[in-house]
Amino acid sequence: MLDIEGIMLNGDVYLNGEKVGGTDYGYLGFEADITKRINYDGDNAVAVYASTRGNSRWYTGGGLFRDVHLIVKDSISVARHGVFITTPEISAENAKVNLQVEIEGFRGKSADMEISVKIFSPGGRLVGETKTIAPKRSKKQTDEVPLPVVNVADPQLWDCEHPNLYTAEISLSLDGKIIDNVTEKFGIRSIEFSKEYGFRLNGKKVFLKGVANHHDLGAVGAAAHEFAIERMFKKLKEFGYNHIRTSHNPYSESFLRLADKYGILITDELYDKWSNKDYWAGRVPWTDIVFRNIPEWIKRDRNHPSVIMWSLGNELQMREDLAGFPTGDWGVTTYRMLDILVKRYDPTRKTTVAMYPSRAGGISKNDLDFNTKILPPELATVTDIASFNYRWMNYSEYLKHAPDMIIYQSEATTNERLAPYFGMDREKMVGLAYWGAIEYWGESRGWPNKGWSFSYFDHALNPFPQAYLIKSAFNDESMVYIGIVDKASESMEWNEQTIGTLNISDHWNREEGKLYNVFTFTNADKVELLVNGKSFGIKKNDFKDVSKRNQILWQNIPYVEGKITAIARIDGKEVARHQLETTGKAVALRLEPENNNWVADGMDLQYIKVCAVDNKGRKVPTVTREVVFDVSGPARLIAVDNGDHKSNELFAGNKRQLHNGFAMAVLRSAQSAGKVKIKASVAGLKNVEMNLETK
Repeated sequence: MLDIEGIMLNGDVYLNGEKVGGTDYGYLGFEADITKRINYDGDNAVAVYASTRGNSRWYTGGGLFRDVHLIVKDSISVARHGVFITTPEISAENAKVNLQVEIEGFRGKSADMEISVKIFSPGGRLVGETKTIAPKRSKKQTDEVPLPVVNVADPQLWDCEHPNLYTAEISLSLDGKIIDNVTEKFGIRSIEFSKEYGFRLNGKKVFLKGVANHHDLGAVGAAAHEFAIERMFKKLKEFGYNHIRTSHNPYSESFLRLADKYGILITDELYDKWSNKDYWAGRVPWTDIVFRNIPEWIKRDRNHPSVIMWSLGNELQMREDLAGFPTGDWGVTTYRMLDILVKRYDPTRKTTVAMYPSRAGGISKNDLDFNTKILPPELATVTDIASFNYRWMNYSEYLKHAPDMIIYQSEATTNERLAPYFGMDREKMVGLAYWGAIEYWGESRGWPNKGWSFSYFDHALNPFPQAYLIKSAFNDESMVYIGIVDKASESMEWNEQTIGTLNISDHWNREEGKLYNVFTFTNADKVELLVNGKSFGIKKNDFKDVSKRNQILWQNIPYVEGKITAIARIDGKEVARHQLETTGKAVALRLEPENNNWVADGMDLQYIKVCAVDNKGRKVPTVTREVVFDVSGPARLIAVDNGDHKSNELFAGNKRQLHNGFAMAVLRSAQSAGKVKIKASVAGLKNVEMNLETK
């Protein structure tokens, strides 16, 4: 079997000149049986046709952007995505584990075939077993076979802080011989939704604190490199995030495996609009393909404990012709049909649709009655979870008309900062996802921007100062952070929302004698601001105004070379401080590798940051010279970056301008282990080199 996880935007696969399979919606994969087409005595040629013709509002990438597998198995085997594991009953003493195994190739056969499962704890200890005999003389092409329930004593639950993963090993035995064996990771956890408490994980209230982004990964584009995904998860966890909405398509299988590993809660989304024309990235009409996409999607992703919701679409009530089948009810009938199909393959999770911020009847901001008819869209009142893009200030009014809605803010604007978070009823609602919290490619506001940049992190995952504002709300730890205003903030209209960004940075290398506006972001009661020990007063955190909470503005602070310090206090006691210091002239470079376990598998990445430093080793943020990288050994340089979303430089090659004193090299390991040397040089600065090793 050839297993192709995705071809962007769509494509076909040929073996020795003969078509063996393809995908009409490239975010989902397929399997091709090539048994009878292989030339077993000679060479074989696999050719892949990929087409990027189609509609997309964002950067999709192209070609083989996900993994390809060659699978060899018996003709009687576990079917594609054929294992389904659920944990319907959990207590501190015991967890019931239900298993279903779908088998293929056994149609009409009467032999005794045993299906057996062994369950291993996160530490590798055998904790449960179950078995059954496959149905004989079945008339089905594939058979979904339930096994007796397994009881796991003293279960180690999966949650955001302790993402414990069990392993199920499934075997098929015929005449005493094992003919197929597959393993599946899963988590023991429970999920519940209610209008009374929003969302509970393992019986405990959890508020989703997340991002909604597109799937690209900065300099490596849409290619699903596992380490690139992993470093994103680590950064988000560091800043208090626990959730990602996969806008607006299924992400890679490796993405979900890593979400399981890091305890990230996922809203798994299938589509953008429900349309055969506009916004549709498929090769055939949406109405022809949707019923093939849903089984592949659900069966592929249903064993991941990180997945807590299925989202079937995005922004449907903006136009009636984007809401699916032409039933004249804003997609209500379409949703009900799709919901039945989803629950055929997974009855354990709720479904939703992320709604465009319009009203019932498609009323938009340009309509005269927009501010008087504050009624929720028809579709949002029938979905399991009512998901709204923006409009947090209207949720209480929506609930007056549809009090049974369970509300999730599927997109929150970064421009409003903490208002969407503090403006929600966090005790009763599910959570929120900040749109474009990480810069992504496409949907820019015009050249020289290359993509979305109203964000909290640049595309290299460097946090902007306002990222710490969100951290002040998402984390319980007391903190304060300084951001200096560089220029006026930017804004524009998008989806009936005013979006934009603060143009601030976190350094104290400024223009002598000039006055600056300064933000301090804090979750403490009060902040005192000092420049070289001189106090500019103490200001209170305005906890009552959601638009100002945790952000204090200081105007006309004079720049003087030295130190600017913010001291945060609660009840008069210092709980945190942040300090920026004027640096000296740049004299050298510093390299910082990120991957401490670089594997020689031909796929693993190493990210190496480079920055200009002064004679005290402090980063100098004003250096903009070109850095040249030289790499030798069993690895190759696949991208260079500096986090500048407006840069016209290519990611290919070995040269990149320093941006804010920063650049980065991305290396990909070879399949042979060994020592790798990287050298970085900048004219006028002391060069630096580093020896690394792949294992």
